[in-house]
Amino acid sequence: MASRSLSRLALAATGVLLTTLLGGTATAQPADTPVFWRIPATAAQAQALVKAGFDVEEGDAGAALVVGGQAVANQLRALGYRPSFFDTVYKELPAQANSLAADTFYGGYRTVTAQENHLTAVASAHPDLATKYTIGQSWKKAKGQGGHDVQAICLTKKQAGDCTLSTTSPKPKFFLMAQIHARELSTGELAWRWIDYLADGYATDATAKSILDTTEVWVVPIANPDGVDIVASGGNSPKLQRKNADNTSGGCTGTNVGVDLNRNSTFKWGGDSNSPCAETYQGPSAGSEPETQALEKLARSIFPDQRGTGNNDPAPSTAKGTMITLHSYGNDIIIPWGFTQATSPNDAQYRKLGAKYAASNGYLVGTNEETVGYDTTGTTDDFTYGELGVASVTFEVGGSSGTCGGFLPRYTCVDSTFWPKNKGAFITAAKAAAAPYQQ
Repeated sequence: MASRSLSRLALAATGVLLTTLLGGTATAQPADTPVFWRIPATAAQAQALVKAGFDVEEGDAGAALVVGGQAVANQLRALGYRPSFFDTVYKELPAQANSLAADTFYGGYRTVTAQENHLTAVASAHPDLATKYTIGQSWKKAKGQGGHDVQAICLTKKQAGDCTLSTTSPKPKFFLMAQIHARELSTGELAWRWIDYLADGYATDATAKSILDTTEVWVVPIANPDGVDIVASGGNSPKLQRKNADNTSGGCTGTNVGVDLNRNSTFKWGGDSNSPCAETYQGPSAGSEPETQALEKLARSIFPDQRGTGNNDPAPSTAKGTMITLHSYGNDIIIPWGFTQATSPNDAQYRKLGAKYAASNGYLVGTNEETVGYDTTGTTDDFTYGELGVASVTFEVGGSSGTCGGFLPRYTCVDSTFWPKNKGAFITAAKAAAAPYQQ
């Protein structure tokens, strides 16, 4: 959802080196290298900038962060704002960054192909634990323009009926989803490590064994594969693509192309941007994108409908299933609702569950208004909770600035910071799947 990060500013009209910005090993950047600009702004002003097409991210109290180069800063000044440099987008790379394997980029982050091969390898190595599924197609693949399948993996110690597309299978389910916003790089890596922890750890780790003996764990490590392809095409200067690759609306160019898949879900769709080039463009209609359709079909295939249709109908205390959708950045655990400032009918239970997650990662638990500061409609967690009653939250991984901040943290931060912080929270979510509203 959000992001921030930069250290020293040295932008010149003729060009700029990332080494100038960071004092480290890097490749040459374009003249208008994007940075995070801080602007004093109310929540209403930030929302208006979002709808006007600016790339607005979570800021501190009374301020917002806007991603862009000098041209964006000039546009903000023309509107009466006072942008000041906050942080860099691109982080210092290790010296060996240019000699990494072909299926990695920007210091070690995995490409879509690497993630796909990983799922295949896990399913092959652990046939008693893992089942790989193709749940749909990316926009490009649906249009015959290349692209990818959208893939999921189910992990459990298999017994009859396990890891099938069934709402009546006996084990409770935890669903983890990553990289629906393509540029939020750490999230796909966390999904990778979670899969390996369970599959490789089953034989030796008592906690991993306990989880897979009792629970189905479903993971979609790359929910937006076309978008991730665009990001990775920048190599050591990843492109800041957030949306999918749908280019049928608006004549947009560069990373402005696409639909924001986390504004396209069918539950409470329609309150975000109608501008095709905006970062939060919600698409021409609810569930218009094949990636959205794939994710919603999977959720409906594995979770029963456990909640009424009214906004104030709570999921019953007997409801099963947990879901975490991973985003960056913010160090937040965001609980429903997203589409309204009103709290959900399960607000008290969500705060208790969120506190258990936060015991591991230390993140702030709250609604959109209490965390990122803006409403979001058509989101995946509102869908799985609102339509199906699954206890669903968003994790915003990482801080707003520094080496481990923003959309593009240094790759080493995944193992040094993000995985150690969130492993325990994922374990908590898996263990809570049998009775999340009774925690």
